[in-house]
Formats: sequence, structure tokens, C-alpha cells
Amino acid sequence: MLMPSIFRENLLDDFFGSPFRTHSYETSVNEMMKTDVKENGQGYEMIMNLPGIKKEDVKAELKDGYLTIQASSNSEKNEKDSEGRYIRRERYSGSCSRSFYIGEAVRQEDIKARFEDGTLKLLIPKKEERPAAEEKRYIAIEG
Repeated sequence: MLMPSIFRENLLDDFFGSPFRTHSYETSVNEMMKTDVKENGQGYEMIMNLPGIKKEDVKAELKDGYLTIQASSNSEKNEKDSEGRYIRRERYSGSCSRSFYIGEAVRQEDIKARFEDGTLKLLIPKKEERPAAEEKRYIAIEG
């Protein structure tokens, strides 16, 4: 029995979808924001695929130890016949985000980011969380 799939691993996906579509709504959940994290000596290298997204539509925020990457996309396709009537008109608008806990010791200035050809590359240094030293407090004893 064929069941609907949010991951587009259904035989009917090929039937209803066009093999030439590569962006926007047609980009499946499995293809959007795929992330590879690699550890090196000084820190971590994070590579995130953002197909069809422009640099100005990507935002990275560090708050409370969580690194959040947000991406949005807007596109519009208009096709008209020779008399100017619409044959097809499509619009797409969407956004997605992912969050990663990287620790509260890492500061925003420590993270290096580069966006090129639909790929976001982040270099995150290793920082050890240092527990706050317990301050000994003595109670004054009178007498």
C-alpha cells in the first residue's frame, strides 16, 4: 500500500513531479539544509547545503549557546501567451531553520562564516566550559 511521505521517497513523487525542477517547493526536506560537521584540532567545521538560496537570505545567530541558521526564499515564475494571458503563474515563499548547541563559552566573534555557491561554511572554535569556581563564604561567628 502506498502511503504519503513527507520525505518524498514515494513512487508517485516521480510521477507528479518534474525531473527538471531543482528548487523551491520541489526541493525535498532531505536536500534542504543538509549539514556535515567535521572535528579538527582547533574546533569544528560545519558545512550546510542551501541550494537556491542567496547570501542575503541567510542569517546566523548565536544566543544562549545555540547557533541558529535561518534561510528564506522567494521566487515567482510568470509565463504568458502571445496575447498576454497567463498560461501559468507560480509563486513560492518559504523559510527553514536549524539550531545546534555549541556551548555558552563560544562567542559570536569567534565564529567565522563564509557563503559560496549555495554552501554555508562555518568554523567554530573549541572552547571548554569552565565551571564557575565556588566561592567559599564563611559565616561570621561572634563571641
